[in-house]
Amino acid sequence: MTRRLAKRKRPDRDIHLLKGQNKVDSGIFDDKTMILLSKFYNKGIIEQLLFPVARGKEADVYIASAGASEDVKGKTYVIVKFFRIETSSFFKMEDYIVGDPRFKKIGRTKIAIVKTWCKKEFGNLSLARHAGANAPKPYMFNGSILAMEFIGAEDGTVSPQLKDMAVESPEIFLDNILQQVRLLYKSNLVHADLSEFNILVKDNQPYIIDFGQAVSIKHPNAMEFLERDIRVVLNYFGKKYEIKRDAKEVLEQIIK
Repeated sequence: MTRRLAKRKRPDRDIHLLKGQNKVDSGIFDDKTMILLSKFYNKGIIEQLLFPVARGKEADVYIASAGASEDVKGKTYVIVKFFRIETSSFFKMEDYIVGDPRFKKIGRTKIAIVKTWCKKEFGNLSLARHAGANAPKPYMFNGSILAMEFIGAEDGTVSPQLKDMAVESPEIFLDNILQQVRLLYKSNLVHADLSEFNILVKDNQPYIIDFGQAVSIKHPNAMEFLERDIRVVLNYFGKKYEIKRDAKEVLEQIIK
């Protein structure tokens, strides 16, 4: 059971009203989470949480209506990602944080690791966008909550994962994915968990998501992660579309 805050630290009446208005899950949206979330309302990033689109051991992903901030001007929806503290894989997260020169001083508690993970995904998304890669634009993070660009249709439908699509011109689509990988690498970033599950398809273009585990190319395992990303993608296209490419040759083309 989540421990409640002392009375003097409890959220004010506005936060309680938001909690009731959005009919949020009390098992996830406790008072601490609502305090963190209130800043997204106050900054005008979101106006209202709408509904969940994904739930897992490490995070819950919601769609929200966009607020009035200039950061989300012209947007209808925003994705809000809530990282779970209790059920996140502590040791898995450490593997992708320890050794990354960008994170030399991190706490050793689970909550510290998860907050660093959230901050890390925000930074990785910023790097990916700066590189020109197709990735959600990050808007804001606070504690264990991250808000980013919604990739989907005007009616609020999230773009499908690559695994659920039969793409047009798969050779060209694969080339496009590998170009995204190349752009990331040139900006000193390796996704480190690339697969048909972490690629969305919108307008026949690949959009890479879930950058929490992405590492600097200076991470001791960066090249191992990069080669794994390439092999996973090539294996998928080999099995589904019978496209045969040599992983080592592709790796050389990306890093040269």
